[in-house]
Amino acid sequence: MKVSKNIKYIIGIDEAGRGPLAGPVSVGVCLLSAKMTRNNFRGIRDSKKLSEKMRDVWFAKMCEKQEKFNYKKLNTPDALDFSVTLISNKIIDRRGINFAIRKAMNDSLKKLQLKNKLKPCECLVLLDGGLRAPAEFPFQKTIIKGDEKEFSISLASIAAKVTRDAYMKKLAKKHPLYGFEVHKGYGTAKHITAIKKEGTSLIHRASFLRNIV
Repeated sequence: MKVSKNIKYIIGIDEAGRGPLAGPVSVGVCLLSAKMTRNNFRGIRDSKKLSEKMRDVWFAKMCEKQEKFNYKKLNTPDALDFSVTLISNKIIDRRGINFAIRKAMNDSLKKLQLKNKLKPCECLVLLDGGLRAPAEFPFQKTIIKGDEKEFSISLASIAAKVTRDAYMKKLAKKHPLYGFEVHKGYGTAKHITAIKKEGTSLIHRASFLRNIV
């Protein structure tokens, strides 16, 4: 892939919650100045390889940078902005998980694009796994295990994971029989046992439970 010399911004994209039996899927999109280096984020890793405490620490740092952010100064080395979109289990059941992830990614991209007056031709989009950005972004690269290799994707991964986990903890208070605050909707043995005992809730993904209930 030939990348334009006019690239001003790096956009990292990753998702969280593709596989759980309950709750939304989450996509994080992180916008950085192309001048930013990994030195600004020493020690950052894929969210799945960080403890919950360390994810929260990194997310707090991201929020702090975002609060100081001004789109007119986006080309400064420490500029950072991000957006996270959650797509509900109902849409996942109705349209499928891949549609839900694409919608979440497109919605987050659009928010950042409008907020920061981005021109797609000035952006290099880096995506984890099998994700693809909209065709209007001509410079994009899908990277296997990108959340381990590119710090922009690591940041997006952390934003997506922390936001989704916080949301699942809130849902746990409304649905206390399932332990969402612990497993965040994933198919643990205790979660499956609770489903078989209590039945499903309004936030379970019916399309993911066909071999369980």
